[in-house]
Amino acid sequence: MGKILVTGVTGHLGRAVLDKLLVKVPASNVKVLVRDAAKAEAFKPLGVEIAIGNYDDKASLVAAFQDTDKLYFVSGNDVANRGPQHENVVNAAIDAKVGHVIYTSVQRKNESATSPLAFVASTHLLVEHLLKTSGLRYTIMEHGLYAEVIPMFVGDRVLETGIIFQPAGEGKTAYALREDMAEAGVAVLTGEGHENRSYVITGSKAISYTEIAAAITAATGKQVNYVSPTVEAFKEELTKVGVPEMYIGLFAGFSTAVKDGEFAEVSGDLEQLIGRKSGSVEDYLKTVYGK
Repeated sequence: MGKILVTGVTGHLGRAVLDKLLVKVPASNVKVLVRDAAKAEAFKPLGVEIAIGNYDDKASLVAAFQDTDKLYFVSGNDVANRGPQHENVVNAAIDAKVGHVIYTSVQRKNESATSPLAFVASTHLLVEHLLKTSGLRYTIMEHGLYAEVIPMFVGDRVLETGIIFQPAGEGKTAYALREDMAEAGVAVLTGEGHENRSYVITGSKAISYTEIAAAITAATGKQVNYVSPTVEAFKEELTKVGVPEMYIGLFAGFSTAVKDGEFAEVSGDLEQLIGRKSGSVEDYLKTVYGK
């Protein structure tokens, strides 16, 4: 029987999956994919097999994927080149005869080109189509937003200014903790009956920025309010304070998606996979902002 290979192990999600996987599976049955040998050093003490390869080089992936029964495929973060990179991963998995691919996709409501998430979702939709028509066994993990992105969106000066400034209206998001998402991935990697299925991985409750502001207020004793400007006013304000244009577009796109309800669906898939109640945003915010 082949091994379980985890990609993205130098990132937060991939490393969390690896750590949780090693609790359940002997290290001798696990492989990790890293882009260069220098980054491999950190994984040698774990006793896992280390494969060198990157998403831009299909041949390196075919070699890395040999003797792989299950592949945990973490989507890349190079949005501009992600399409061809991910095609390389799927085609390499076909050539290497990987038994089962678990892919980290994205939660969405609107799959059209007019979606505010189209700049992110289009590649995921392509990969899902490739997997479903590849002949490979697959599992699609449609991840909602991590709770861990909340501090990035509310800003590192939120306690100083007392304002959350995002053009998201009263849109709600069913945030989930990254650790819970990783645990769900391990459940699929080590369990049975997940082949050719899609799961929507969200928290158990959808909340708005108004509710996030109230949760931060409760955690800190400092009043935090939510202000929802127009997208134009939001972009203008961020431009004034020197935020790079690329990030302004990213923040505006995600906030518009939140306003449109792209992440509002609450799914029971996460709790079903991990066999317990998922972590709450309120408890997470206490750990970040609590007194």
